[in-house]
Amino acid sequence: MTRTVPVPHGLPTERDASPFDPPSQVSRLREAHPVSPIVFPDGHEGWIVTGYDAVRRLMSDTRFSSRQDIGIQHTLEDIPGMAAPTEPSPQIPGMFIAMDPPDHTRLRRKLTGTFTVKRMKQLEEHIIDIVERQLDEMARLTPPVDLVKEFALPVPSLVICELLGVPYADRETFQVNSAKFMLKDQPLDEKMAAYGAMMTYLAELVTRKRAEPGDDILSDLARDDDLAIDELTGIAFLLLLAGHETTANMLALGTFALLEHPEQLAELRADSDLVPGAVEELLRYLSVADIFYRYATEDIELGGETIGKGSTVVVSLLAANHDPKRFDNPDTLDIHREAGGRVAFGHGIHTCLGQQLARIEMRAGFAGMLRRFPSLELAIPAGEVRLRTDMNIYGVHELPVTWTDEKP
Repeated sequence: MTRTVPVPHGLPTERDASPFDPPSQVSRLREAHPVSPIVFPDGHEGWIVTGYDAVRRLMSDTRFSSRQDIGIQHTLEDIPGMAAPTEPSPQIPGMFIAMDPPDHTRLRRKLTGTFTVKRMKQLEEHIIDIVERQLDEMARLTPPVDLVKEFALPVPSLVICELLGVPYADRETFQVNSAKFMLKDQPLDEKMAAYGAMMTYLAELVTRKRAEPGDDILSDLARDDDLAIDELTGIAFLLLLAGHETTANMLALGTFALLEHPEQLAELRADSDLVPGAVEELLRYLSVADIFYRYATEDIELGGETIGKGSTVVVSLLAANHDPKRFDNPDTLDIHREAGGRVAFGHGIHTCLGQQLARIEMRAGFAGMLRRFPSLELAIPAGEVRLRTDMNIYGVHELPVTWTDEKP
């Protein structure tokens, strides 16, 4: 196949067009070759998949493994959360996001009843109460304030701590350590120290819950003798990290995007019934959890290419969600868009387990914030907002905002 674009060395990450669009090099790759070779910094070759159809096919094909202990390994700087040359990474007990069936199936089944749509709907009123209390706290402050610190991060942290049975008083410690773990260029020893601190804390927590269970998800899991303490710890780590990092960044980056699209923001403020659809569009448009890795367990044909056994494959959900072959004017935020099939929560057996919880939090968060702060606006120029290009979950580090006429 003749190639009209150069093979990239490393992952293209520079968002040169807009803070909300894929890197232009990724978009060019998708238009020319949705399945394209890539050269990793350590010199070995792999693949990057950017087209919508190819991404869906790959993520539903279990021959593409999620295990990081097989195949040709890339350097840690290429893996979300890592940063140095490495040998194949051993599997971490309980970390089912990096497992294949039957191990993945066994652990995920332990949680499917917990995160059903029905059970999440039962929690909706309580989540709305948490949102409203946090908005009360924010309204008492004198603007400008950092929306990340005062709203976007506390809401999902409060929710996931309560659901899991993690003391909210410990939130600062795990938030600092999770931020260090998610930093792309963090020295390996500091990254592993943060990871070790979180795992030590959670191991002690689940051990206590096994001895004296309460009314929370981790206690329910701790009652299951089929799960060892190290598996409980790994599950707790995954749920705690995913439960606040992604939703917090969607709330903050989503607010930034809406403030940069004032006509659509005005429509949302005028009609709260538009919020659920807007959440779905923001999920597609922003795709804060973008890059995932898979490993071919045999030679596999995908998008007209043969992915060799053992190859490392990079999957870009952001590129897929901006594919013009699937979505009209994909780089445009359109809160009225009705096209389904977004892959913001992944696809296949690893589709995000907590997606319904995240949707409820975002619907409550955006609806409450727009109602309570109708004059909300950026307190700094948009170009000065610090983007999380250095993190493995995209978003903003801070979002200084102000308002004029709200009352506590």
